Amino acid sequence: MAREPSVDQRKRRRLAAVVLAVTAAVAAVVLAVILAGGPQEGAPLSGPTPSDTSPSATLPSATLSSATLSGESPSPAPTSAPVPVAPGPTPPPATLPAPQPPPPAAPFPAGLAGTDVEVVPGAGRSVALTFDAGGNAAGLPAILDTLAGAGIRGTFFLTGSWATANPAGVAAIVAGGHRVGNHSQTHPSFTGLSDSGIGDQLLGAEQAIQAAGADPRPLFRFPFGARDARTIAAVNNLGYVPVRWSVDTLGWKGTSGGVTAQQAADRALSALQPGEIVLMHIGSNPDDGSTLDADALPQMIDRMRQAGYGFITLDGLLAG
Repeated sequence: MAREPSVDQRKRRRLAAVVLAVTAAVAAVVLAVILAGGPQEGAPLSGPTPSDTSPSATLPSATLSSATLSGESPSPAPTSAPVPVAPGPTPPPATLPAPQPPPPAAPFPAGLAGTDVEVVPGAGRSVALTFDAGGNAAGLPAILDTLAGAGIRGTFFLTGSWATANPAGVAAIVAGGHRVGNHSQTHPSFTGLSDSGIGDQLLGAEQAIQAAGADPRPLFRFPFGARDARTIAAVNNLGYVPVRWSVDTLGWKGTSGGVTAQQAADRALSALQPGEIVLMHIGSNPDDGSTLDADALPQMIDRMRQAGYGFITLDGLLAG
């Protein structure tokens, strides 16, 4: 007959049964995790999930107890390193700044400030014929006819009072393609005026000339040629560049002053140079009624051309 197992054998069998039960429980937990798709990141490793109905979900404590009994520390759950986020585009500001208008263009080259110009720089073999209008308009028709016949444009410095009294004359000058400049409102000597008085003279003439259909800016000529550093600066501050002359024909003196048309032309030719500015006058001499500059102009042009010179307006100053 069979021998009854000893006490040691019975203990070993019971221990084997316990180990077998624990192993089966662990296997059941592992199988349940696999069937559930594995643990989700951040989900607790213990405790059932809402969709887990397996009885083995109640056994994690047995698993931990087994690890503890074996003397092993449970492994910590793996953690994921944070994924760097690329910076996105900078959002545009809620409101864009309004575009700023460009600064206004300077009315004349900075190099002309502080000067009363006597020659057109860089003009080459060219002459600027200029005519002042402050008296009457007796010589204007002949002057305009001569210039038109020769295909030449000149520069006319008008007083505001002359423009107001001779709107048809202003229109004829503009129609001929000629340049207009400011010669003050009433032709006073500027060295005896205050800065505010200078402003009144320039702006008054500017408005009168514009009302007659021309724009004198930024060319100005001092009445009588009277000027100093202060008056030049005051004119500059009002946006004008003063223009003097290289030679005065003295035709304004008339025959009563001992001048002839031939002498007026000779004076202009004697000063001939590149960029020469010739001063002439539109009106007749108040004593003898002569218009010597108008009379001298045709031969003056012919002789200058024979010397190899052409003609420009004072706009040539503004291009520098």
